[in-house]
Amino acid sequence: MENISAEEKPAGAKSVLYLIEEIFCAVTLALLALFPIIESVTRLFRTGILGSSAITSHLLLFAGLLGGMICTRNEGHLAISLVHYVPEGKAKIRLAIFCNLVSAFTSVVIAWSSISFIKIGLDGNKVSFISDRILAAMIPVAFGIIAFRFARRTRLTGWKIILPIFIILLGTIASFPVIAKIIWGFDTPDSVFELCNKFYIFTYYVKTPFVILLILAALGGTPLFIIMGGLALLLMQSSGGEMDSVAADIYSALTNQNIIAIPLFTIVGFFLSESKAGERLVNTFRSFFSWLPGGIIVVTVVICAFFTSFTGASGVTILALGGILYTILKEHLKYPEEFSIGLLTSVGSIGLLFPPSLPLILVGTVMQTNIFHLFLGGIAPGLILVLAMVLFGIFISIKTKIPVEKFEGRKALRALKNSVFELLLPVLLIGGYFSGILSLVEIGAAAVLYVFIVEVFINRDIKLSEVKRVFDKAIPIIGGVLSILALSKALSYYIVDTRAPANIALWMNNAISSKFVFLLLLNIALLVVGCLMDIFSAILIVLPLIVPLGQIYGINPVHLGIIFIVNLEVGYITPPVGLNLFLASFRFKKPFVDICRYVSPFLLVRLVVVLLVTYVPWLSTFLIK
Repeated sequence: MENISAEEKPAGAKSVLYLIEEIFCAVTLALLALFPIIESVTRLFRTGILGSSAITSHLLLFAGLLGGMICTRNEGHLAISLVHYVPEGKAKIRLAIFCNLVSAFTSVVIAWSSISFIKIGLDGNKVSFISDRILAAMIPVAFGIIAFRFARRTRLTGWKIILPIFIILLGTIASFPVIAKIIWGFDTPDSVFELCNKFYIFTYYVKTPFVILLILAALGGTPLFIIMGGLALLLMQSSGGEMDSVAADIYSALTNQNIIAIPLFTIVGFFLSESKAGERLVNTFRSFFSWLPGGIIVVTVVICAFFTSFTGASGVTILALGGILYTILKEHLKYPEEFSIGLLTSVGSIGLLFPPSLPLILVGTVMQTNIFHLFLGGIAPGLILVLAMVLFGIFISIKTKIPVEKFEGRKALRALKNSVFELLLPVLLIGGYFSGILSLVEIGAAAVLYVFIVEVFINRDIKLSEVKRVFDKAIPIIGGVLSILALSKALSYYIVDTRAPANIALWMNNAISSKFVFLLLLNIALLVVGCLMDIFSAILIVLPLIVPLGQIYGINPVHLGIIFIVNLEVGYITPPVGLNLFLASFRFKKPFVDICRYVSPFLLVRLVVVLLVTYVPWLSTFLIK
């Protein structure tokens, strides 16, 4: 996957509009964190906030759509990484133009479908004192702006500018069935109804070539949320369904209380990465463990697991901690360069099995499995993975005769004092959640408030004037993830509605009788998926297909969820297209092929752990029993 940041440098009125857009999104996210806190406080007085659930849900809607707009502007949407292998030149430029035209066309159709959904699918219920139709109007506005930005990104000038204009008009024409519903509702004239039927028939006959076109566009670097939206629109209409049901799924996904924790914990991760929290934690753990052989390996693995549990496997850990840890490993302690880079690349995705892991939250939502149980189920496999990486690192340390450092009690206590607030964060969050005092959303909101106070007012690493910068870095990640969540739900709905998962499960049951063979094939398939897709897309698109298979083979849902995550963790460092391989190449300024070579020993260790977790289900289930 790629997450490119190529932010435009606008001037004049455009820069003011961009600034307003960013401030509006940051304020929306701040309110999203504030409301659950106020709700939990007022609940102590047995009052609460009237309609707080609906308010926070629609704040999430605005945050997701604004984040998607900003992500489009900054060219930061998640896409398949194969485009990296296309050489620079005219071919790559033309491929980019093609992908942007596909994106503009799809966004226009979604915008028109959203207007139809708002008119027909919503009842005008009040959210506080505002109609839900008014709030949902943000969907067509956002996708209209997204369509314009994709069209503009073709950077065509002169007479060629007619091409993106034509594509936008073509998207409007393709939206005729929903435009007809906007104008006439369900009482369309017979002539218009017949014309709509011709659109459905036409879509049915061109479905296969259009699906192939979208797959090629995905391989060419078209954002995944566009591919998912395009497939959902195409398959829905070709099967006689209504295109505005895609907009209904977008609205449903972005007002889902269960995923509010995702943007909240993402903000927490960026507050930690933009402050000196990582440096303080490294100093603390180094002071307490560096006297052991391979003690710095313990430090590296534990710190990276801590950061990744908050940020997800987005590569933030490598970018935030890679520099300081590489300096200690390579320059201070003289570890071999290939070992240092290989270790840091491989542990950049470690920690997804520990609370408050965003992927685990999403797995619980998709599988309709207790998130609390998934958190418990991930603890033992997560600890085994950490232990395996630590033991391998210690073995290399002893083999290469890395010197140990002298333990200094005063220095260790001073470092502990400096990092005490960061060390308390997971204790407070896990204690608050597992005790049942706070919900997951309230925990996320409390975490945002906690790190804000700690890093801005206590440690003073981030000035008040720099808080917007933290949000600016978090927003593209939030926007990219929520865009995928929104459009993947529409595609998932179609897939489930066609009974594809059940049919695949039935075929697999007839073709493969052995549970162990199935699990091996599942591991191989998930490693490939982990290479090609970001973890959030994989959970939303692939997991619904696998759940029925798990039921047929009698696999515990918690165990299946842990297998899914632990495989995708490894996918991030699996050549040739693992995301963290590209990020490490960028961060350490090393050729991509060298990064793949450096990470290969750690990849083998991770694969052994994957097999252990897969074939010993007790590791994932004994705590919940």
